[in-house]
Amino acid sequence: MSQPIMNGTLNRLQPYAIALLRVVAGLLYLEHGTQKLFNFPIEGPGNLAALTLASGLLELIGGALIVLGFFTRPVAFLLSGHMAFAYFMAHAPRSFFPVANGGDAAILFSFVFLALVTTGPGAFSLDGRQGR
Repeated sequence: MSQPIMNGTLNRLQPYAIALLRVVAGLLYLEHGTQKLFNFPIEGPGNLAALTLASGLLELIGGALIVLGFFTRPVAFLLSGHMAFAYFMAHAPRSFFPVANGGDAAILFSFVFLALVTTGPGAFSLDGRQGR
């Protein structure tokens, strides 16, 4: 397959790849919220201090909005900042290296959400249905 034909095919698939990334990231993020708020699918941190409650609500509501592709860009911007804040507050003080401080997921979420800010929601989003 020649390069221009392959690029054309891949370019046509881009909105669907972005949508798949958005939905999977949103579901994983939402799961962190259900863990904190409802002890599901595994037990959460145990206490709902103000910061934990705020994080759980952002993860639950923000994750659901990302899955649906509703207000994707502003929500993704907020969640990207949330994950950067979480990384520097909870993970970075433990070690300089993400593999050692457990912050891999926070970094990935932050950059995936930042990518959604710039790309938009992709296909199959409520934003797309409303012409956002």
